[in-house]
Amino acid sequence: LAGSSAFTTSTSSSQNTRTDTVLSAEKRPSSSSSSHNIQTRLSFLQKAASTAFLTTAATTLTQPPEPANALVKGNAPPPKKGPSEERKCVNVEECQEMAERLANKADEEARANMVPASVAPKGTKYRETVDAPSGGSGVVAKEGDQATIFYKVLKLGKRSYDGLSGEGTVVFSRGYGLEDDENKPGDKSFTFTIGDNQIIAALSDAIQGQAIGSVRRVAVTPQTGWEKATKECDGGPGGSGSGGELKTDYVVVPTATMVATEICFDKAKLPFPSTYAEQRRMAQRFDQSLIMEVELVGLK
Repeated sequence: LAGSSAFTTSTSSSQNTRTDTVLSAEKRPSSSSSSHNIQTRLSFLQKAASTAFLTTAATTLTQPPEPANALVKGNAPPPKKGPSEERKCVNVEECQEMAERLANKADEEARANMVPASVAPKGTKYRETVDAPSGGSGVVAKEGDQATIFYKVLKLGKRSYDGLSGEGTVVFSRGYGLEDDENKPGDKSFTFTIGDNQIIAALSDAIQGQAIGSVRRVAVTPQTGWEKATKECDGGPGGSGSGGELKTDYVVVPTATMVATEICFDKAKLPFPSTYAEQRRMAQRFDQSLIMEVELVGLK
């Protein structure tokens, strides 16, 4: 009886195992159905990816790109030249020729737009470069007045064709803060009596009629400046020179009288440089035509 019971239990367990295997087989899908599902999913994913790519591409093509900004050390690149601008030179000779051509063009424009020089009562040429401020007193300088000025004595520039134009090199000055004894502009000034024999003739002549606050450029020839008024120092043939000419350097001619330069330098004339360096610069230039820029500060 015990053996029969054991056999019955074993047979029942085997039948249950076969039943579970049949059920599992029925629930598991076939291999052909699984492949079909995989293909369907792949097709769906490919269509979705294609649609997303096309949408992104269309958006990118229709919208302008945003500017890219980057922080870069160094100098900015030079601006692009237009088609009308002159090309750069490629060698020394071409650069010199181009520079000369540009300088001549600027010179021609300056001559065309040049304001004619005015002439003072005794013949000194001058040009008003800065007018008097509006609302001023209207008082102008005249002979016998005590005038206070700022000034610059300038060596003529290379292209100063009329004795007044162009940029000049400062020989000495007062009131512009350019010298060693001046701490700042306006720190020093020069006061004199108009018409005084100790004052250079060009300054006493050209300042007459100038209003307070205005600036004039005055042509100073050697004869109206710091050159002694002697026959030997006049620089012309035989030492008799015509006087009043625009002279920018020595020209030796067969009939010229050679004299020691220092002998002709009139150090008693005012204004006069105060430092040794200024005096040495002036000693090299007093016998040439100079420019004096004069700003009238006050009158008494």
